[in-house]
Amino acid sequence: MVLTINESRFLKNFATSSSIGGTKNNGLHRLTLTEEDKQMRDVYIRWLEEANLEVRIDDFGNIYARREGKKKNAPAVTFGSHLDSQFYGGRFDGVLGVLAGLEVMETLNDHQIVTDYPLELINFTNEEGARFNPPILGSGAVTGKFSKEYVYNLQDENGVRFEDALIHIGYKGEEENRLKDAKCFVELHIEQGPILDNENKDIGIVLGLQGLTRLNVDVYGFTNHAGGARMQDRQDALLAASHMIIAVNKMTEEIKDLRITVGKIHNYPNSINVIPGKVEFVIDIRHPEDAIKNKSVTLIQERVKQIAKKNNVTCETYVDWAYDMVPFDSDVLEKVRESVKELHYTSLDLYGGPGHDAKYMSTYTPTGLIFVKSINGVSHNENERTEDEDLIKGANVLLHTVLKLATD
Repeated sequence: MVLTINESRFLKNFATSSSIGGTKNNGLHRLTLTEEDKQMRDVYIRWLEEANLEVRIDDFGNIYARREGKKKNAPAVTFGSHLDSQFYGGRFDGVLGVLAGLEVMETLNDHQIVTDYPLELINFTNEEGARFNPPILGSGAVTGKFSKEYVYNLQDENGVRFEDALIHIGYKGEEENRLKDAKCFVELHIEQGPILDNENKDIGIVLGLQGLTRLNVDVYGFTNHAGGARMQDRQDALLAASHMIIAVNKMTEEIKDLRITVGKIHNYPNSINVIPGKVEFVIDIRHPEDAIKNKSVTLIQERVKQIAKKNNVTCETYVDWAYDMVPFDSDVLEKVRESVKELHYTSLDLYGGPGHDAKYMSTYTPTGLIFVKSINGVSHNENERTEDEDLIKGANVLLHTVLKLATD
């Protein structure tokens, strides 16, 4: 008989999570280091203690739950994700990896299975970056991407410092509690894309994450009266910016697998009867091949400057955040494949578009990423949905993968 999780317990915990910061539209609004985040953390730690796991919290608020193995001083098989959400986001994003990880621990307890290597489940702080930017902060900090000083001094839009928010909710732990020795890391996540749903496959075996560049564009025109300035005399920064946004999106028709998004824009002075004198926006550029992504960034910079000149405005561009394609470990992914086969599920190899904690963990230890279906590819949205049966399949694959990785 194939070992599987306790489905009712797993879904009950999921329902509890969904109620903490839950929205009227069946989504989740649980920003990092807020009261809702504290409530979820408190409940989660209670669950960990009830499962007889050794709990510790590091100086970034990352929560670790350890289950000892036969090899007491061996590196741990680690797995997990995050419990924070986007502004009025979905209730599955990140949460699946943490709650499925808890269910893995509880299932092993149920069957009195002792692994060769110790296990550690991690809830990383501020993966989303919705309150404190940049995202993927907790995992980036413990893997050396971000310094403590940098993280602690980050501020939200109200000027609240990360460290102060961490102290306020009572989750500033000790530096000595950070992740120290990991044999490998595995993250289970919803796809946040439509591929598995469109192809009707149960499990996505993620070969790597697409490279990303965030290109900031500042457009400078001239502020003037809407009634006084003739159309031919205007230097309308917003009109020029709109042409730029359309033009860069059309590039996806020319370059295969290129993904372009403009999701953030500021217009000044943002008044009904005033011609905009300045616009700031950010272009999110992604591609699985670094050379093509980098070439696309250069091409975009050239095109927006051409459009600026044509529209009698000027513009400046600069990159504020970027990373190359992140490949995942073939040996870890092979354990995922074996688990999928044992469970008689279907699978598909693919690349991930969004970043995940697995991105930074891959620089620290051999890492794998597992996807389950997102209905219609919707995520970062209250309408984000994954069926219970797919949540369960993902948890079962995680269970078997962890067992394989933790066995000599």
